[in-house]
Amino acid sequence: MALPAAHASQGDPVTLAGLVFETAAGLRRAAVPAVERDYGLPRQSLDVLVRLARSDGGRLRMSDLAVQTRLTPSGLTRAVDRLCEAGLASRQVCPDDRRGYFASLTGAGRTRMEAAMSCHHDALGEVLGALDPSERDQLAALLRRLLEQLRSSSRDTSGA
Repeated sequence: MALPAAHASQGDPVTLAGLVFETAAGLRRAAVPAVERDYGLPRQSLDVLVRLARSDGGRLRMSDLAVQTRLTPSGLTRAVDRLCEAGLASRQVCPDDRRGYFASLTGAGRTRMEAAMSCHHDALGEVLGALDPSERDQLAALLRRLLEQLRSSSRDTSGA
């Protein structure tokens, strides 16, 4: 069944979401292969390490890291285990909650990320160069607003 033309407009929620999904997938295809090839960081490892590198003190609670990377708790545990084995991350017990853990970037992890982020930045910058600086700022503001809406909706439905 074809949708009426009015539903195919650029403001249609399905069209907008499709554009966001397709763009996100394209950004990954443009940026991740070079980092994986040149720095030995597969997509999942890169996702975890980027979030650690950009967080206060280079560490995050495992539960927060799972939400940010969209990994299941067991998937995140396996990913962090691989990073720990490679010496790029470590895991520590949370002092205020012995059931909780932090994942932390090690010195070797920070060094690898500094080098890899230059490559990642350049690859993404090439694609995002299609937008002028004010358009990139506007896009960032809009995406942050959508993300906050999603986070708020998630909290509302989880009973938190």
